[in-house]
Amino acid sequence: MKRWFPSPVLSLALLAMWLLLNRSLSPGHLLLGVLVGWWMPLLMAPLRPPAGPLRRPKVLARLVLAVGADVIRSAVEVGLGVLKAGRSPPRARFVVVPLDLRDPFGLAALAVITTVVPGTVWTELARDRSELLLHVFDLQHDEEFIRHFKARYEQPLKEIFE
Repeated sequence: MKRWFPSPVLSLALLAMWLLLNRSLSPGHLLLGVLVGWWMPLLMAPLRPPAGPLRRPKVLARLVLAVGADVIRSAVEVGLGVLKAGRSPPRARFVVVPLDLRDPFGLAALAVITTVVPGTVWTELARDRSELLLHVFDLQHDEEFIRHFKARYEQPLKEIFE
């Protein structure tokens, strides 16, 4: 089954997306949607990295909850910062974060987390993966931010991936 349908959930999602984008349930669109949903995952299967074992599910659950809380908190802070920008402009700066995490999947997850949390932008990763350059919307203390970033995101990812 996996040989012909490497990702059945993705196939169904592609079919649904096709039908929604075309706003039609005609037989032709159903057939095209089924073909797209079947062929795309089949053609892309060799590009998928092998799935690793799920290590430390409790750490992963805590990380997901922490990121969710940070997204909400940061969205409010950035929104208020934008509204108050005329009176007191934000102290936007670049900060270099030294990294201990080296796993490529862990770094990819860290990039996604950094991108999802409002107010932070992943701008550059050193070639040797030892440092990360971030742009932060409103930053008061570099060292405090670095400690928070490493403890809140990097350390759990390191436990999960390394």
